Amino acid sequence: MNVNTDWYFDKAKTWQEEIKLLRTIFLDCQLVEELKWGVPTYTYQKSNIVLIHTFKAYCAILFPKGVLLKDVKGVLIQQTENVQSARQIRFTSVQEIVNLKAVIKEYTFEACELEDLGLKVQFKKTTDFKIPDELQTIFDEKPALKPAFEVLTPGRQRAYIFYFSQPKQSKTRTARVEKYIQQIIKGKGLND
Repeated sequence: MNVNTDWYFDKAKTWQEEIKLLRTIFLDCQLVEELKWGVPTYTYQKSNIVLIHTFKAYCAILFPKGVLLKDVKGVLIQQTENVQSARQIRFTSVQEIVNLKAVIKEYTFEACELEDLGLKVQFKKTTDFKIPDELQTIFDEKPALKPAFEVLTPGRQRAYIFYFSQPKQSKTRTARVEKYIQQIIKGKGLND
């Protein structure tokens, strides 16, 4: 146990019993407990293996390289369509965790084996994502925008592409692009 994570378990407003049980499972797997991104993170040879998260409707464990796990039990969930690597298992009761305890351990040990093998997730390149038509139109209208966009980090480019693509109406997509033109030209990301 890492005392730096105790506050997370003691102060949780929901899912306290569930996350404490998950903690004991991961400590039993001989993982190192750390606090990263404000949540308990369990590592093996300094690599992140699994994290514990709480949400309003459920608590969850997240395997950062979950896409590489075999998932023979079919319990892993891709949080959103844009998440390329991480996978979750969600819980709404202690009993669900008890029922899946062996599976949780099996997947945890498999994640450690992936680290031993040095396996990496092959992420899509930014160029693999479709540029929204509205962004392409503004690239054509404002020649300085496209080169400014292309020098942004891949993560910033993807964030803009996802944000601009979300609305159903073209008018809203165009408004979003126009709102961030100066931000892009200044070399800043969506949330900078």
